[in-house]
Amino acid sequence: MIEKKDLDWGSLGFAYRPTDYSYVCNYKNGAWEEGGLTTDHSVTMSECAGILHYCQECFEGLKAYTTEDGRIVCFRPDLNADRMYTTAERLCMPPFPKDKFIEAVKQVVKANEAWVPPFGSGATLYIRPVMFATGIVIGVKPAEEYQFRILTTPVGPYYKGGAVPISICISQYDRAAPRGTGNIKAGLNYAMSLRANVEAHANGFAENLYLDSESRTYVEEAGGANILFVDKEGTLVVPISHTDSILPSITRRSLVTVATEMLGMKVDERYVKFSEVENGDFVEAGLCGTAAVISPVGKITYGDEVINISGMEQAGPVMTKLRNTLTDIQSGKIEGPEGWICEIDA
Repeated sequence: MIEKKDLDWGSLGFAYRPTDYSYVCNYKNGAWEEGGLTTDHSVTMSECAGILHYCQECFEGLKAYTTEDGRIVCFRPDLNADRMYTTAERLCMPPFPKDKFIEAVKQVVKANEAWVPPFGSGATLYIRPVMFATGIVIGVKPAEEYQFRILTTPVGPYYKGGAVPISICISQYDRAAPRGTGNIKAGLNYAMSLRANVEAHANGFAENLYLDSESRTYVEEAGGANILFVDKEGTLVVPISHTDSILPSITRRSLVTVATEMLGMKVDERYVKFSEVENGDFVEAGLCGTAAVISPVGKITYGDEVINISGMEQAGPVMTKLRNTLTDIQSGKIEGPEGWICEIDA
């Protein structure tokens, strides 16, 4: 077994720290090259590269974990491969082959094995696949050359305090246009959320919650995560979108399966009016995504209105159970559904 790096794993924040290797593969002359590992973490391109002008870029996020018995595993990379494929198609980029994606993840994690935090440290190895246009374009059209890369970095909790309840606000901005790109993981969606995010943080909030941009009536998602609710009957309520502008979160889909098949919960995937939140119909809420898993939401502010959900003292019992069950599956502590854990070859 490779010796782990000498780091204070328990004190890591969610920040970039370069590891030994990245993965890189280029698309030229209508085909993806073989690709492989590199120790060069820089990117060189023309000033006229398509990414710089027309924002042809997409990315993914997943994690590697050390299990209690010392194995290194990833969680459902096949779904990341699927989502990146779909995103690339939407942006007129050549989709990266799904089997090649999974093999690249395995290759780069194996090469950075010493950077995968030890079991029980609370840290993980974050894996960021990214693809962008490197080909030269000046007129508005898709580029002809692209680069796919995977970087890795050891990280701690996304939000300080881990599973401590956070306070969020309703954004005055819209996240995505109806029937636009809200359902794909493109960097341009996140660029549109940056101003709202900066303003939220300046006002003491951890994150924004977006309403649908067509009517501003329905709950959609946060800037970097989906949202879940628990109603007074204990049902897990999962918002869906009239205009298909919610990102299909892998964590959210996994939590729905955990809730129904492992915890015996009732799950209701439906349109959720913000008036239901205002009326106090929900007793718990949580933001879910790869980086945070679940961050419980204690209260939501909308202008001068402050809506207490479960309060700021501690996470509610349902969000706690869901989070603990999923993280136990991810770390190999308990067995999850077949195919969820991808073991990195020893």
